[in-house]
Amino acid sequence: MSLERLVDQTRERFPHYDESNVEILPLEKGGSDRSYYRVRFSTDHSLILVKYNPEKPENERFVAIAKFLNEIGVNAPFIYHHDHLQGLIWMQDLGEEDLWHYRNEPWGTRRRFYEAALDQIGLLHSSDPDSGKKLHLQSCFDESLYRWEQNYCLQNCFGLYFQLPATEIDKLRRHAAFDNLAKRLASYQRVLVHRDFQSQNIIVWNEQLYLIDFQGLRPGLRQYDLASLLFDPYVTFVHQEREHLFQYYFERNDHGCTLPEFERVYLDCGIQRLMQALGAYGVLGVLREKKEFLRHIRPAIKTLIEVASAAENFSFFAEFLTGLPDRPKPQDRLA
Repeated sequence: MSLERLVDQTRERFPHYDESNVEILPLEKGGSDRSYYRVRFSTDHSLILVKYNPEKPENERFVAIAKFLNEIGVNAPFIYHHDHLQGLIWMQDLGEEDLWHYRNEPWGTRRRFYEAALDQIGLLHSSDPDSGKKLHLQSCFDESLYRWEQNYCLQNCFGLYFQLPATEIDKLRRHAAFDNLAKRLASYQRVLVHRDFQSQNIIVWNEQLYLIDFQGLRPGLRQYDLASLLFDPYVTFVHQEREHLFQYYFERNDHGCTLPEFERVYLDCGIQRLMQALGAYGVLGVLREKKEFLRHIRPAIKTLIEVASAAENFSFFAEFLTGLPDRPKPQDRLA
């Protein structure tokens, strides 16, 4: 849909604004397949317009989930209007300062924001899991989804990006530790999770933290969201910072297990989450030719080595990752 048509659609739904001053600006939004625009009516009034593919049901769920989050006290953008036939959403403009924007700030500043983000996700995790049924969420995190995430990494990072031989990848895929990991994680009690709870999906607006890009919300493990934030390849933490935030979440939420038990699942989820991220970087960086995502592969692998080394029965994976080349072969494939 052209910019002119998007402006026309906006004017039809917001006629009280002076139509002569309506401006629309395309926004970059990471690896999303949705198109984002800032629609500005004046220096003081603007909103965000999202154009999505109506044939993908997860996109349409965004509106219902946003309303649900606000109902349970989680900060999410307010939805002004939704045209499901056109695949258009007009919603609150929260600005451009996400949590990633503060990645180089002093720890005192970052800690306050991260603690607030953990408070927000804690509200979601403590909500009634059955309340999500009316939202028609995507399938829960089960054994098949965990295995899919693992294979997503093997195929699109180790295969597509690093160009490792198929025999080597298949040997890794058949290692019992991965099958056991999927079975183990699928056996735990689930809560509602964001699924992509990382620094670029958390907005700082008026000193409050807001969640965005939550259309993947579904039943899963709270430790998965925690691992998504604290093992985020986009951000660098020192050990003490990560440990503080881990303890902060654990002490303020009811999860029905001991600290060692909680941490064991957290590390397992860290392996899963980082494998999912590595697979995504391969798809976005190689197949979709968004080369900026390739620079996150090495930091993600570095963190995955640390997590696999600390997790039970994954020292073999840490050794495998340590042996990966610094650059993929052939190099000209990704030039």
